[in-house]
Amino acid sequence: MKIAVIGTGISGMAVSYLLHPQHDITVYEQSDYIGGHSRTRTVQHDGQTIAVDTGFIVFNARNYPHLCALFKHLDIPTASSNMSFGVSIDNGWLEYGTNQLLGLLAQKKNLCRPKFYRLLADILRFNRQAKRYVEKNPQASMAQCLTDLRLSNWFRDYYLLAMGGAIWSTPSTEMLAFPAKTLIQFFDNHGLLTVNDQPQWHTVLGGSQTYIKKLTASFSHRIRLNTGVKRVKRLPDGVAVIDCLDQTEHYDQVIFACHSDQALAMIAQPTAAETSVLGRIRYQPNQAVLHTDARLMPHHQSAWSSWVYLSRSQTNPQTNLQPTSPTHPANGVSLTYWMNNLQPLGTAKPLFVTLNPAEPPDARLIYDTHTFHHPLFDADAIAAQQALASIQGTDKLWFCGAWQRYGFHEDGLLSAVNLARQFGVTPPWEAL
Repeated sequence: MKIAVIGTGISGMAVSYLLHPQHDITVYEQSDYIGGHSRTRTVQHDGQTIAVDTGFIVFNARNYPHLCALFKHLDIPTASSNMSFGVSIDNGWLEYGTNQLLGLLAQKKNLCRPKFYRLLADILRFNRQAKRYVEKNPQASMAQCLTDLRLSNWFRDYYLLAMGGAIWSTPSTEMLAFPAKTLIQFFDNHGLLTVNDQPQWHTVLGGSQTYIKKLTASFSHRIRLNTGVKRVKRLPDGVAVIDCLDQTEHYDQVIFACHSDQALAMIAQPTAAETSVLGRIRYQPNQAVLHTDARLMPHHQSAWSSWVYLSRSQTNPQTNLQPTSPTHPANGVSLTYWMNNLQPLGTAKPLFVTLNPAEPPDARLIYDTHTFHHPLFDADAIAAQQALASIQGTDKLWFCGAWQRYGFHEDGLLSAVNLARQFGVTPPWEAL
């Protein structure tokens, strides 16, 4: 069959890789690069040429079985990574890191803060009670869960919403609406409900560009960069794709390997079911800045961690009052990735990626800026996922993407594998 694939994120690359030996595929990509959220930048840093990722960075064997199997199949070199987590509130008013005891006590005054001890106690209590809570309350939001379990504001603002916001690149206000069952299942699967069962994380040597080159090598000549799709029209004998150059081409099937809202905008005369499913998932824009400005890290270096949640509240920390209502630029979560700790960059000179910096880095220290869009997994999004089967393959239109599960690389790949199976194609690897 003649098949159009729209998008070159992990889902688009994977489904194209699986289908192209048996089908005539054409891949449309609106950007000037292949990879979507797999985005490696090559910079001159500390006298060296360094490849560093700004989107997809890490994976683990426990939660990314298909991705690990794909990397093994393609012989992709990987290295161990560190996934410590830290928090910096109001320019150092409160800071801690989870990398070691020294990180927890990065601020000596934490030893004299009863609320900090309550935060630590609530972490242990949440870890014990969370699974049992969602078994009894499967429809509860995180806001309801926090209230019902009587967890402290410090636990809410400076641990759970901070970590959840960092994981899903989602503002605190949106995390409160997050389905508790989804978050707690994810935490449980990733060993976040225990202090001694976290998986070993890994990263791709040379950046994600390494796997992109191998994954797309056999069909790279079929990828059309800088060629977004304006409209997809169903026809009696197939589907017409009109691109941004107003060129029209006819296909037997079309696969949308892009965000759900983008897919809906392309479909001419979408069905009521397509509108309901694709239109129910919202997306959060997040600006990622690659830089070397250490001001966007904790003031106490012992709190430096691989992922650092940053928050600026509306109250003045100098008053010694507890900050309330954490806010973020453009209503987005703010966090810094310490790339030297996440990837073996071959340099000790710090390199960072900050999402939605509350204070812009020094312009002289910025290497790159890019805006990603991440799905928001509220109750509507979960309902849309559950209704996906009702629109899959309807009148020759198909959908894949990480939005169909948790929003991560494994989820995008799994959606591509599931879709390829519906075309009668089995992946040449087996999930480990």
